[in-house]
Amino acid sequence: MKIAIILNGISRKKKKFYNLIYPALSKHFDIDIFETKHSGHAESLADQAVVRKFSFILAAGGDGTLHQVINGLLKNGGDDLPTVGLIPLGSGNDFARACSIRLDPEQIIQLLKTCQPKPTDIGHITCLDGNGRPITRHFINACSVGMGPEVVKRLSKSSKSWGPSLSYFSSIVSTFLTHRPQFVEVKMSQKEWSGNARVVAIANGQSFGNSIYIAPDAQLDDGSFNSFIAGEVPLLKFLLYLQTIKGKKKINDQLIHYHSTSGAELSAPASCTIEAEGEIVGLLPAKIKILPKRINFLR
Repeated sequence: MKIAIILNGISRKKKKFYNLIYPALSKHFDIDIFETKHSGHAESLADQAVVRKFSFILAAGGDGTLHQVINGLLKNGGDDLPTVGLIPLGSGNDFARACSIRLDPEQIIQLLKTCQPKPTDIGHITCLDGNGRPITRHFINACSVGMGPEVVKRLSKSSKSWGPSLSYFSSIVSTFLTHRPQFVEVKMSQKEWSGNARVVAIANGQSFGNSIYIAPDAQLDDGSFNSFIAGEVPLLKFLLYLQTIKGKKKINDQLIHYHSTSGAELSAPASCTIEAEGEIVGLLPAKIKILPKRINFLR
């Protein structure tokens, strides 16, 4: 059993990984650690791990590290892929939460020993890069336009010294006060929507942005996405709704819409950024489709 761990080199929990997680795992398994050195490095490391025929690739980081690992894994489009796992060292850890994965060496050891990975759906995005050229990206948890990409940009400049929850909340509120809703057109398998949007999210997992449950009914292997669309919701309502959503409850408001879909097409007359797992992906227009049970994931 060959195990590659791709470790986020700037994780605030890196010491905990080396002091707690790695010593426990190394007693049971033969492990190679590959530590990221720069932005996007996890993607190329995952691609190399596929070529080297590792049986398991564990992303040791947050949702962004997992996003890069998934894209490296699927870069060449093969079917004989390593099983993917996650060691949650991030700030939000939304996908880890969807899988009930903890920063617990005993749980990770048990998952590896029992080796019963579950087929898991993957999202496929075709959009444009900054030069207007078509690009393809994948996601495992969620992608969004509107406030999502702006929060990502703001959060990347934050020191996070207040901790993840307050940092996310502060970034969301700051973004809301400055972000102007953009006109977006959304075409889904059974629904079309257009209007000025605060958020348009297409989710495979249940939450994003550190426990914001945009899709509380989502399943990771049902072959469909759950969409969340928020129009021009007033500030005070938005802040109240944010706390309700964090409680895994849906909002009953004519400006907020929930749908299930196998895919989506997003477009906008003005420049509009799309993000996935806290990583800026590209620009609209974007076509999003689901790849049912594309990978095997330890969960």
